[in-house]
Amino acid sequence: MKHRLLLKRITMLFIASLLTVSLAACVDSSSSQDDEESTTEDGKTVITMGRVTSANPKLPEGDTYEDNAYTRLVEEKLNAKIVDQFEAEGEDYSRQVALAIASGELPDMMRVDSKEELKELVENDLIADLTDVYDEYASDYIKEIYDSYDGRSLADATFDGRLMAIPATVGDAAPNIVWIRKDWLEELGLELDSDGDSLITLDDLEKTANAFIENDPGESGNPVGIPFAHWLNAGDYGGSAFTMSSIAAVFDAYPRFWLEDENGDIMNGSTSEGTKQALGVLADWFDKGIIDPQFGTRTWDDIMSLVTNGQTGIVTGPWHIPDWGLSAVREMDKNAEFVAYTLEGENRKANVVHNNPTGQFMVVRKDYQHPELAIKILNLFYDELGNSKDLKAEYPEIAKYNELGVDGSTRPFNIEVYKSTSLLDDYSDILSAKNGRIPIDDIQSAGVRIDTKSIIDYTKDPKNVETSAWSKYHSRMNGIGLIDKLTKEDTFNWTTPAYFGTTETMEKKGANLLKLEEEDFIKIVTGTEPLDYFDTFVSKWKSQGGDEIIAEIEAELAEGQ
Repeated sequence: MKHRLLLKRITMLFIASLLTVSLAACVDSSSSQDDEESTTEDGKTVITMGRVTSANPKLPEGDTYEDNAYTRLVEEKLNAKIVDQFEAEGEDYSRQVALAIASGELPDMMRVDSKEELKELVENDLIADLTDVYDEYASDYIKEIYDSYDGRSLADATFDGRLMAIPATVGDAAPNIVWIRKDWLEELGLELDSDGDSLITLDDLEKTANAFIENDPGESGNPVGIPFAHWLNAGDYGGSAFTMSSIAAVFDAYPRFWLEDENGDIMNGSTSEGTKQALGVLADWFDKGIIDPQFGTRTWDDIMSLVTNGQTGIVTGPWHIPDWGLSAVREMDKNAEFVAYTLEGENRKANVVHNNPTGQFMVVRKDYQHPELAIKILNLFYDELGNSKDLKAEYPEIAKYNELGVDGSTRPFNIEVYKSTSLLDDYSDILSAKNGRIPIDDIQSAGVRIDTKSIIDYTKDPKNVETSAWSKYHSRMNGIGLIDKLTKEDTFNWTTPAYFGTTETMEKKGANLLKLEEEDFIKIVTGTEPLDYFDTFVSKWKSQGGDEIIAEIEAELAEGQ
């Protein structure tokens, strides 16, 4: 069992070897397995790297992934020279990692993009234990970052009590938001959220959808209440547009997340009683004509057309949906505005689930002579640079990169390491600058400065600014603003998933289980099957692989992995 994944990698190695001619993004790879310290002629310690690249890094002429402002900073500050063992993008990078793992020829440091790859490296004793160097060398601020996740990020990179990788961090960005056309509410004289707590009820949402259908404020001639994607659920916040996540959360249910039940046993949120209640609401709404009558057959583009053409003024989605979805509405209608609400749970709270706190991992080759350099790079880029009071004066080359919009992949570690509150911290800076409390130039992040300028432009002339400014205002001031308000008012009721990984049976049968869920949920919502058919779905889900997966998760958790 220990070497099962390694055998899969060997198969991938054979396949990848047939494709090497086409891997133009990969550079010459020389073995980095010598245990003796490797140094340059001028005494700098060499770090061989596996680098995730971007198709358009926007590097200044003459700079490369190996030789740029960031790598030169490592040379200056840490007396270490980065030499790329391989560079690749997307699937090409994944193939290079597969080759490195299968052959055992790892660079000194590289990024891996899944917990499964990390486990494989640990099981085959290929990477260094970073516990002691993290404890000794990580700055107080870096430790604060990881502590802000209540230990969840570091735990994800810990095996048998030992830290085996540097985890990227992914902050929470809940809740799933109900976005409603504000201009339509005003036109129809509808009042929502009279108490100003930003929570609305299922009844509020149903009445609003009915009003939009009956009055057709978009003058489409064929109004639709609330559209939902036929897959109904997503296992992550970023993919939560047009899903039932917001409805399920009313009943403290989180489909597709692995959770502990009241007895401490593992369960999947898609099989919970709360999810059944949420499906009951959707079935009732479909019967009443509140839900798009073509639910179950619409494509993603079809749903976007409903929104863009003014057939619907209600969508569910993440805080950033104005940036890539609702912006199409503004292109068609300069008067369009959206307001953001959260559905109130039965407990009168906004029920939310924590994200996977990690995403990628930086690993160090076992027997590399200077594993502490990984922690020092972490300190340099995510503490010293991130907290610089005067970036232009202290790091002028880096400041220039920010102005040019040079891609973050050009940093030695192509990961993000921010506090769990980083989204709200950025919002605080935006709000302070917007309200004149601080100059825009005092905002540390170049990206946040750009967002702030767009938001201020929107407030000055909302009807005539570019759509990009409209989008930034709606996503930041309305989307993140809602999250900030609910956080400060202690309105969130958080649930922490028990497991985020992938098991052997999940790999084999997971896709079929998701298909089963989609098909059976559509039947329930459209009335093809009664609500009690949910119990039949649960039985099928368990017998067709669900129980096997649960047993594997429980065994893995019992092992402390």
